[in-house]
Amino acid sequence: MNALPTLSATEITTDRLRLRKAHDADIDGLIELQTDPQVRAHLGGPRPRSVVEQYFDANGIGAVAGKPGTYVIADKEADRFIGTLVLDRRSADLPGHVTEEGGELELAYLLRHGSWGAGLAFEAATALLRAAAGELPDQPVLVVTQTANERSLKLAARLGFRPMDTFEAHDAEQTLAVAELHLFKTRSPVS
Repeated sequence: MNALPTLSATEITTDRLRLRKAHDADIDGLIELQTDPQVRAHLGGPRPRSVVEQYFDANGIGAVAGKPGTYVIADKEADRFIGTLVLDRRSADLPGHVTEEGGELELAYLLRHGSWGAGLAFEAATALLRAAAGELPDQPVLVVTQTANERSLKLAARLGFRPMDTFEAHDAEQTLAVAELHLFKTRSPVS
C-alpha cells in the first residue's frame, strides 16, 4: 500500500491548549502515561517503569512522539504536559476497519489521570480533527477503544463518532467507531 497522507501541522492551539511536538522535558509525563494503572486500565495495564525508562533511554523521545500526526497536549500558558493525541493510519493487519484496504485515519488519546473530566481531551481532539479536515481529503476517521472504557466511548460519541462494530483484541471486546473527516470542517463541537 502507498503511504497515505497524515496531518502535517507541527502545532495547533486552542483557548487552553497547545498541541505540539514532544520535548525532552515531557519525558516524565510520557513515562507516567505508560505506568499509571488508571490511565492504562483499558490498555492492558500499566507497564513496568524500568521497562518504559529503558525504552526511552534506548530510543529517545522521538521514537514515540516524533511522527507526523503525533502531539503532546500541553497547557497553553505553562506548557505543562497533559497527555498525548495521535492521528495516524490504522495498520491494515490489525482488526477493525471500515474499508477493505484498511489504513484509515485513527484517533487515539491519553491524558494524565489528574487532567480527566475537564474537557481537555474533547478540546484537543476537536482542534486536531478540524486541522485535519482543513488539510486532508474527506475520509473516515476511526476510534478503537475497549468496550469497557465508558469514558472513551462517551468522548468519541461527543466528538461525533458512531459505533460501527465490535471485535475481540487484546483479550477484550473492542468497539470500532467512525466519523467522516468533513464533519469537522463546519460542525460546531457539542459542549
